[in-house]
Amino acid sequence: MRTDLMPDALWEAAERLLPPHPPSPKGGRPRVSDRACLTALTYLLREGCTYRGLPCRELGCGSGVTVWRRLQEWTGAGVWPKLHETLLQHLGKAGEIDTSIVVADSSSCRAVKGGSTPDPIPPTEGSKAVNAMYLRTPTACR
Repeated sequence: MRTDLMPDALWEAAERLLPPHPPSPKGGRPRVSDRACLTALTYLLREGCTYRGLPCRELGCGSGVTVWRRLQEWTGAGVWPKLHETLLQHLGKAGEIDTSIVVADSSSCRAVKGGSTPDPIPPTEGSKAVNAMYLRTPTACR
């Protein structure tokens, strides 16, 4: 498994926030490690590939579907906001946050004092006007 994508310090910070998984009463295949799945998610973000494009053998994450399911599980458990806050606190204590390159937009910050209610959108469907061709008399077409 690649360790450059998930150093021990990052894994220790993330591991505490991940929900525990109880053993399956039916048995079955052993669960892929959380660290391998988090490493695969980090790889996806860095490389911009698809779940099918994951080098699963190199990452030890089972398959892209396994990684996707773990992402859904962790999202449902609210892991990402807590992990984001933890990492920001860690970076802030280390003096590694450079506020001169911070970007905030409406997708990450709510515009509390935004403008007034926008104007209604004008309709785009066609009008019900009569076609001019049907108004012509037969003598006018000659």
